Amino acid sequence: MIKSILKGMVIGIANIIPGVSGGTMMVSMGIYDKLIHCITHLFSEFKKSVLFLFPIAVGMVVAIAASSFGLSYLFENFPIQTNLLFIGLILGGLPAVWGKVKTQKISLGHMIAGFLFFAMVVILAAVGEKEGNAADLSFGFVNVIKLFGVGVIASATMVIPGVSGSMVLMLMGFYNPVLNAVKDFFSALFAFDMDGILEGCGILVPFGLGVVAGVFGIAKLVEFIFEKFPLYAYWAIIGLIVSSPIAILLMGTFPAMSVLNVVTGILALGVGFVIAMKLGE
Repeated sequence: MIKSILKGMVIGIANIIPGVSGGTMMVSMGIYDKLIHCITHLFSEFKKSVLFLFPIAVGMVVAIAASSFGLSYLFENFPIQTNLLFIGLILGGLPAVWGKVKTQKISLGHMIAGFLFFAMVVILAAVGEKEGNAADLSFGFVNVIKLFGVGVIASATMVIPGVSGSMVLMLMGFYNPVLNAVKDFFSALFAFDMDGILEGCGILVPFGLGVVAGVFGIAKLVEFIFEKFPLYAYWAIIGLIVSSPIAILLMGTFPAMSVLNVVTGILALGVGFVIAMKLGE
């Protein structure tokens, strides 16, 4: 039980960091296949699946709640170093995915799959920056539907190895707003602030329901794609990984550069790269 909670915490931290793939962490810890199986066979193997999934879910919630405070602080006070750390984490995961395809013959279809996903991310980052930064999370029917849809999309990408669900949230402009909503909700919860709790529920409940729907909806599809078309899937993932650092640079807001910021930023880039490589081994 404790070990499963700890694994869930690792997945939760990975999912909340832009560029880091929760799916990759599942693969590296040897639980990806079993987790997908338990999701797709939840009702036919209910007791077995719940016993496996519940402690992982608990660990994820704990990690996401705790991480929301630290990441907000880093974004506000160290934007250059934080963004370069994320870029390092993204690039450091590339060798593990490349190892899946490097011994296989490259076809035109593989290259097209990689290019299409590369172009999709870069275009979304280029055209969606202003709208994303101003994402409106005020309570209302349209926003409830929107949050549900965003949750579906983000969670669907969370379970795909090599793809960062939080990166997708960032591209859609909902990463920082949702992260702040999580932080504010738990702050209100600890302070027994009912107005703050209800306000947080208005954002997090529809988003959370979308996350659940997305995970269940995509799990079977992911299982099928990786079984039938693994090389196309991995080339698509490579396209996503290579394009993500470009997207971060396009979307990021950076203060004036200084020698200290450049040096510490490069160090953060190197640290992120090494950590991601080690986790992907």
